Amino acid sequence: MDTGGSHRGSTVFLATAVFLSLITVAQSIDCFKCVSMNGKFPACDDPFHNNHSLQMLESPCMGGRKGRDGLFPATSCIKIAGVFDDTGERITVRGCGLDSGTATTDTEIIRMSHCGRFYYNDRYVHGCLQSCNDADACNGTPPLSPKTSLVGGLVLPLYLLTLLRS
Repeated sequence: MDTGGSHRGSTVFLATAVFLSLITVAQSIDCFKCVSMNGKFPACDDPFHNNHSLQMLESPCMGGRKGRDGLFPATSCIKIAGVFDDTGERITVRGCGLDSGTATTDTEIIRMSHCGRFYYNDRYVHGCLQSCNDADACNGTPPLSPKTSLVGGLVLPLYLLTLLRS
């Protein structure tokens, strides 16, 4: 009874499945979505911890576009942290957005991170608006370093290749 062929077949299947799981299709981005006013939702505030945040992760994150009905796959995550000018209340907002295709950055919050005063929900806020699109859930904790991703992306396939040859 020869089991070498079935062992090799399952190893090839496993290697293919792992390799395909490493490939990502950039159709949409996953982002944390939450709002905290005056610290009433600490899980949303800074410092942000991923330990209980899966309920806040929207995958894929969907956002609206100016002049269009419905929701569309987001292209960036956003984080707003600031203080309302009129009341002094602190606010933290994590969400997502997409480029609506207009020509000016003042109407496209995802194109430019900035700090200062801006308008949010018909009120002035003094704070920072940050956008990112380099990784899923980038509006939470800092992403893995490029070195970590590179090591995982190279070592795992090489290890699987060695398994296939044995």
